[in-house]
Amino acid sequence: MLPSSLTSSATRPFSVLRQFARAEAPLERCELCGLALAPHHAHLLEPATRRMLCSCEPCSILFDGRTPNARYRRIPRRIRMLPDFRMSEEEWEALRLPINLAFFYHHSPSAKMVAMYPSPAGATESLLSLEAWNDLVGVNPVLSKMTADVEALLVNRTGPIHTYCLVPIDECFKLVGLIRTHWRGLSGGTEVWKHITAFFKSVDERSERRAGALHA
Repeated sequence: MLPSSLTSSATRPFSVLRQFARAEAPLERCELCGLALAPHHAHLLEPATRRMLCSCEPCSILFDGRTPNARYRRIPRRIRMLPDFRMSEEEWEALRLPINLAFFYHHSPSAKMVAMYPSPAGATESLLSLEAWNDLVGVNPVLSKMTADVEALLVNRTGPIHTYCLVPIDECFKLVGLIRTHWRGLSGGTEVWKHITAFFKSVDERSERRAGALHA
């Protein structure tokens, strides 16, 4: 029989391992009913506060847009690339945005179009001329079909190839979070631009156009 001191020493590593085994990663839960969520789950938006919530599928269905004046709105998952989008340099300049990366959506509580751009401090709202937006809708009728509050036009004109797409609003704030987390110095640094490139590559790969090509 081992002395008690040796027994304690020999079993200590196993007790440590048991502690790690018991320490399970915390589960994300539906913020309405408390149900445990899968890694990929639905999101809801509260338009009045612009707050986003994680939701299970049954709860999210309750807010699919068919109930007028509902407190929450279900955020869609559809992504549509707009390869034929038309925007001249003059039209872009008319929007008066300080950077070449922005998203636009209709904020129903204030009954206006909102332009936002990511920055190291988070999402920044810019004054948007209604006339400039209406001119853009005139040459791109697809914009008139955007779902208020939960769907946005995402524009990336930071490189030689410009990207335009309609995305769920949570994708826009995901991009904002990436930039806020990885931005370094005045220009952002190489790391943040790698994340921005990877983000738009992921958006393209998950778009309806790519999904349709894969299943054709």
